[in-house]
Amino acid sequence: MKKLTLILSLWLCSFVCWVNADIVKDIKSFLGDTPLFFDQGKETDVESVFSSPKGEQLLKKSLSFKEAQKVSDYFFTTYQKELKKNFGPQWGKRVLLKGDLKMPFETRISGEKTEKGRSLYISMHGGGNTPPEINHQQWRNQILLYTPEEGVYIAPRAPFNDWNMWFRPEMDFFFDRLIQLAVIELDVNPDKVYLLGYSAGGDGVYRMAPRMADRWAAAAMMAGHPGDVSPLNLRNIGFSLWVGAKDSAYDRNKKALEFQQKLLHAREVDPSGYVYEAHILENKAHWMDLEDAVALEWMAKFRRTPLPEKIAWCQEESEAMPDSFYWLSIPSSTTRHKGDTLIISHQSNTFDIEKSDYSQIIINVNDELIDFGKSVRVVYKGEELFHEKLKRSGLSIYESIRRRGDQRYIFSSRVHLNIK
Repeated sequence: MKKLTLILSLWLCSFVCWVNADIVKDIKSFLGDTPLFFDQGKETDVESVFSSPKGEQLLKKSLSFKEAQKVSDYFFTTYQKELKKNFGPQWGKRVLLKGDLKMPFETRISGEKTEKGRSLYISMHGGGNTPPEINHQQWRNQILLYTPEEGVYIAPRAPFNDWNMWFRPEMDFFFDRLIQLAVIELDVNPDKVYLLGYSAGGDGVYRMAPRMADRWAAAAMMAGHPGDVSPLNLRNIGFSLWVGAKDSAYDRNKKALEFQQKLLHAREVDPSGYVYEAHILENKAHWMDLEDAVALEWMAKFRRTPLPEKIAWCQEESEAMPDSFYWLSIPSSTTRHKGDTLIISHQSNTFDIEKSDYSQIIINVNDELIDFGKSVRVVYKGEELFHEKLKRSGLSIYESIRRRGDQRYIFSSRVHLNIK
């Protein structure tokens, strides 16, 4: 009897130890020295490693809340270490690289760092389709143009010398890398990142504030032209608009008034979003004598909302169509077109799709967004598309970090939906 009791006790101990095994330790042991995200200045390809039977067993294992936290911390810490090792020298030289493209930048730091980290202001210069030396001079001017009360002020030099230099497809990469390195090198809070720009830089704000709205807390547009973009994606950020009433070149003044009316209409339809201010300065032309500088103080009141209750997302550009936005993403197999729109809201564990021009979408979730103890329900036009409980996995965590590189967009599970 005693022998049987001892055997049962040993078996129970072994079972408990197996259940409580350190998942991070197991992952480290399995991977060894394999770089997870970056190696020799390039993104790594570890899919073959993770697709092995042992890799799948580890990464697809259902995780508890605490296990998911540990795996998230491990993967994200590794991401930042590898990013710093591979691209920290670019930060030190103040020039980011993407293939043959270069984006030099200058930094200035103002005020005291707060307990929650520094703010970051990315300030885009004017110029455009003009000789490089003129754009370069505009950049030198932008470096000293504004001074925030607190934070890191970064003025990048556009990698291009063209009218659309701030919103070409490559700029998403450059802004992401700039933010990621600023978080590592200067303890920037990723929820306190602001975008601003003057003239051609203002054009960039009109385009990049909506396109990358999930990276910004707020944005300020000075003396730019919106082209044909809409303010739909600006629902969850603050937006400040500044134009001289006499700035008639390219109809900047008229276009600013039109954009203001679009913002007003968006807010009337959706009062919980679209916080904005618009200033059309009566006696000013293209140069506003720095009256617009107060926009930095206005923006500083905002914090990013990475997991909003409602997302309105439109693909505004034909050449640059992101596949992720807040907690949404589009499968790589799904074709994207300019104008494609997705509007979705959530309350607790229920997601309500109001509009989708996509045949497939992915809803990414974590413990901030849902309660994993309850079923997740997805509804589209009154039809229930999904109603199940979800499980956390290391694979979802790894892939979200690899895709986004942002600690606020680490997702431990996802729902892949067929809509049409």
